[in-house]
This record gives sequence, structure tokens and C-alpha cells, in this order.
Amino acid sequence: MGRSRRRPRVGLLARHAPAARAGARAASQSTSAAARRTVHRPGRRVHGCADRAAARAALVGLHHVAGHARPRRRGSRAGQGGHPAGWQARGDRTRCPRPAQTLPGTPECRGASVSAFWRVVWIVAKKDLAIEARSRELLNTTVFFALSCVIVFSVSFVGEGGDGRALGDAAAGILWIAIAFSGTLALGRTFERERYGDTLRALLLAPGARPAVYVGKLVGVVGLLLATEIIIVPLVALLFQARLFDHTLLLAALLGFGTVGFACVGTLFAAMLGRARSRDVLLPILLYPVTIPVMIAGVRGTAALIQPTPQLDMARLWIMLLLSFDVVFLTLSLWTFESVMTE
Repeated sequence: MGRSRRRPRVGLLARHAPAARAGARAASQSTSAAARRTVHRPGRRVHGCADRAAARAALVGLHHVAGHARPRRRGSRAGQGGHPAGWQARGDRTRCPRPAQTLPGTPECRGASVSAFWRVVWIVAKKDLAIEARSRELLNTTVFFALSCVIVFSVSFVGEGGDGRALGDAAAGILWIAIAFSGTLALGRTFERERYGDTLRALLLAPGARPAVYVGKLVGVVGLLLATEIIIVPLVALLFQARLFDHTLLLAALLGFGTVGFACVGTLFAAMLGRARSRDVLLPILLYPVTIPVMIAGVRGTAALIQPTPQLDMARLWIMLLLSFDVVFLTLSLWTFESVMTE
């Protein structure tokens, strides 16, 4: 007696049933389709474009809530239609040509770099000068210190020279000593705000050339020292009876070039010692030996101007020497500023 052949049940594994052969009738046409297996829970099928878009948005939201990164939008860095930015259709290329790119080394690129450099210089210098004009912290301190030096030395030297020659030489030396001392005090506080606010790193990381930050700080220091000199020069001329205003243009050239040379070296050293604990002690030790040539040229040029018989040729010679010092100091400072600040 043969064993009866059992018909396979459709409801057991409906999805794994053998495929119907050609010419054979499906066994379960009238039987309802088995329920689909889902990962989370059963739900209705999504029909239509609007339902698909809503379901996609819901899935993206769940994906973001779960801690995954949000997918990039298709149109964020692409042009219209999903194409990259700057892509054009074949028929539109003749009508809308792609803009020409500026190659490095061309005059346009060099002009853009120079303009960006001076823009950073202007921003940094404007920031320092605006803060100083509002607070007047460094200006008041520097002027008070310079006036104190001039008054103390004037008490010692008034009436020493009978013919006025020794008195004139003393006036030139005291003028530049007051400029050097007050300039050292100003340079020590140049990067003080950046150190307290921890903004020097932000200045160095800002887009733009790092030497532009140095030039901007240098412009601020030079402006502060020139404002101090405008106050102390008339006082020196009054207390020492020195003829400082007989040749105003030559005196202005001496003071201007001497101040720039002194500030070039001082700004670099102040930036180097910004994070040192003993920066107030180390700054004069490093600054004065390097700036002695500038101070000597300034004193000798000023003394040549205030003589009873002014030596104009000698004064012009010292002015040219100061100009050469400025070029050397500024070049070396721009060359070493970036490497010094990054190390």
C-alpha cells in the first residue's frame, strides 16, 4: 500500500513556494496573499510621489535623530539639475561662456594679493587706534612717562652751558632718551590686549598674510609714538631753549625715520615675548642693543640741527642713514615674523 502524497500547504511559507511551471495552474490563485514580513511593524504601502517624499523625509529625520550625520543636500554645492557649479548645457556654452580664472603670477593675482595685504594692515591698525582713542590708556601712560623724563633732566641741565652748545647737545640726547623710554613702555603693552583676550592666535589664523598683522601693529605703535613726540618736542624746546623748529621738515624726517626704525625692532620683540613671564624685563635687554645705531643717528642728526650754526648737510646724512636702518630692520622683521610666531 503506497504512502499517500501530501499536498504542500500554501500558508506555511508562501514566499518560498516553487515557481509555477509552464502550462500548469497555480495552486493558490484564489488564496489570499500572505502578509509581508517587516522589520519594525506592518504598515501600508506608500503610493504616489507625495507619499514617497513624506516617507523619505521621515526616514531622514529618524536617521538624524539616531545620531548619524545629516545627508548633504543635493543642491548645496551643485547647480540646477544636480550638475556641478559652472556646468552648462551643450547648447548654452556658446551663449554663456565660463568666466576666465586668474592664474597665479599674473598681474591680476598680484594686484589682488597686494590689496588683501593692505586691507589686513588697515583693519589691524584701525582696531588698535580705535581702542586707544577710546580708552587712551597707553597714550596717557606714555606721555606722562616722557614728560617726567624731560622735566627731571631739565632740572639737571638748565644753566650748565654758557654758550648754549652743551645745552643744545643735551637737549638732543634727552629728547631721544624720552622717546626710547616711552616707546619701550608702549611696546610692552602692544600685545597685552591680545594676550589677555587670547586673540593673537585668531589674528594669525585669520585669512590673509601674517606679515600684514605685523605691519598693522607697527602702524599702531608708530602712530602712538608720533602722538607722544608731538607733545614732548615743544616741551624740550621750551625747557632747554633749543632751536628745534628752525628746520621743521628735517626734524620731522629725523623723528619719523628714527621712530619707524625703533618700532620695527620693538614690535617684533614684543610679539616674540608676548607669552614670556619676564617680558617686561627681557624687552629692554633685547631692544636697546639692537636699536643703538638708530638712537645714535637720531641724536647726532638732531644735534646738528640745533647748533648755533646748523649743519644741514650733516643732518641730511644722518637722515639717509636712518632710512637705510629702517629698510634693513623692516625687511628682517617681515622675513622672520611668521616663523617666530609659529614656533
